[in-house]
Amino acid sequence: MTCFPVSGYQLRRGSPLDQASLVKFMECNWRELAPDHPRQHLASTVDRYLAADTPLWWVQPQASSAAIACLWLGWATDQDNGQIHPYLLLLYVNPDHRRRGLASALLETAHSWTMEAGYQQISLQVLSHNQAAQSLYEKLGYQPQAILMRRRLPSETCC
Repeated sequence: MTCFPVSGYQLRRGSPLDQASLVKFMECNWRELAPDHPRQHLASTVDRYLAADTPLWWVQPQASSAAIACLWLGWATDQDNGQIHPYLLLLYVNPDHRRRGLASALLETAHSWTMEAGYQQISLQVLSHNQAAQSLYEKLGYQPQAILMRRRLPSETCC
């Protein structure tokens, strides 16, 4: 266990052995953010990107071994300069434990890890309708860099 700045909680470093737990947290996250969207791809996403070099942290109440929050980093390439840097893949706090500073503390943990590892930036995507997350990220100094645009194409093939 590692020192954690939110009273009553402790931080634990995760590993690739936490694959099943990470899938469950991703499912909780998507159930809240996009309840109508399929979630079958989440297990393959974790399988594809969770590795020994992708940092993962779990938060649990001091009196329990059950995780109630997590933060998972992967890797991205900066569109401007081509540099590889940490990328936030998942930040999730159980609704019963929100508004206590856990997400901010997890992000500060990620920021410290990023700087100690020699990187000069960290990036993330946030859904456009997730105003609470956008407010948190802006409060912590994140700024928009690009706009993700998407066009749905018909599923039929031509010719």
